[in-house]
This record gives sequence, C-alpha cells and structure tokens, in this order.
Amino acid sequence: MKTHPPELIKTLRTGGVAVIRTDTIYGIVGRADLQATIERIFEIKGRAPEKSPIVLISSPSEMFDTYDSATFEILKSYWPGPNSIILPSSAGPTWITRGNASIAYRLPADAALQALIREVGPLAAPSANPEGLTPATTIDQAREYFGDLVDYYVDDGTVTNQQPSSLFRYQNDTITRLR
Repeated sequence: MKTHPPELIKTLRTGGVAVIRTDTIYGIVGRADLQATIERIFEIKGRAPEKSPIVLISSPSEMFDTYDSATFEILKSYWPGPNSIILPSSAGPTWITRGNASIAYRLPADAALQALIREVGPLAAPSANPEGLTPATTIDQAREYFGDLVDYYVDDGTVTNQQPSSLFRYQNDTITRLR
C-alpha cells in the first residue's frame, strides 16, 4: 500500500491545506473539524460561501451526526467507493453545512487515502481548482492555480479519467442520484 509523506500528515494535523489526489481527482484538502482551515480552502478556491464541501471519511463513525441502522445499511451498498452521499445534518459544524441542513460524505475505497484520514481525521476535499475553472489534472497545474497559497502538494501522476464522484442525496429513506 502506498504511504503518505510524514510532512503531509504533519501539515494536515496542524491545520494546513494540501493538494492531493483523492480517489477520484486532485482535491484541495484540510481537516473538516477546523473552521479556520475550511475558511482558508474557500478563500484559496474563491468558492461560493454557500457551497458545502464534500467530507472524506475512513469510517461512518467519523460522521458528525448519528444515523439509524437503516441508513447505515443503505450507505454500505455505496461505500467504500467514489460515491458522495448528501445526508441530513443537525450536528454538523456551520463551516461545513454552510447554511444547508446537510453534509456530503464519501468513504473512498483507496486504502492509502483511508489510512491518511484515520491519521488526521475527516478531510474537506473540494476539487483542486479555482471556482469556475477545470479541476487540475496534474500537480503542476494545481501549483499554477494556487502557488504558495497551499502548504503542501503531493504529486500522484496525471488524472486521466477526470470524473468527480457520483453524488446522491439520502432523505426520508430515499436515495436520489444527483450527478
């Protein structure tokens, strides 16, 4: 299994922002539990303030809210994998929910990414691009976009299949595909 550099782990643990390849595309990531980190990601991206970031988790136990067993059974059929699922949230921090009563979570299948999340905690992970531009397909393109605004970059090759995660909404015991 691929391992992540100790410098990346230190950067994220201390509230820094990094660009890494997620299980789908390059993302600009930071700890989801740190408001200052999330606000910094939004500033770096020029992201609209009402757009909630997707939160990567390594286990459903890392979600901010507690859900019933029926919800977990449905989630098991989509995770792990490249599926982000919007769930109702009453306990999520406002810097993640952004005025919405929901949070989009993804539990990636990539073992190294899961290990990183276990080490540093859930990660907010919007795509690595300024708002309105195409997501970076290489780390060089991400550097062109963000330069020194990002604390750490991890080069993990070129993204050839530039597909973001599938997006679903789970509400009232019904799951609906949005993307």
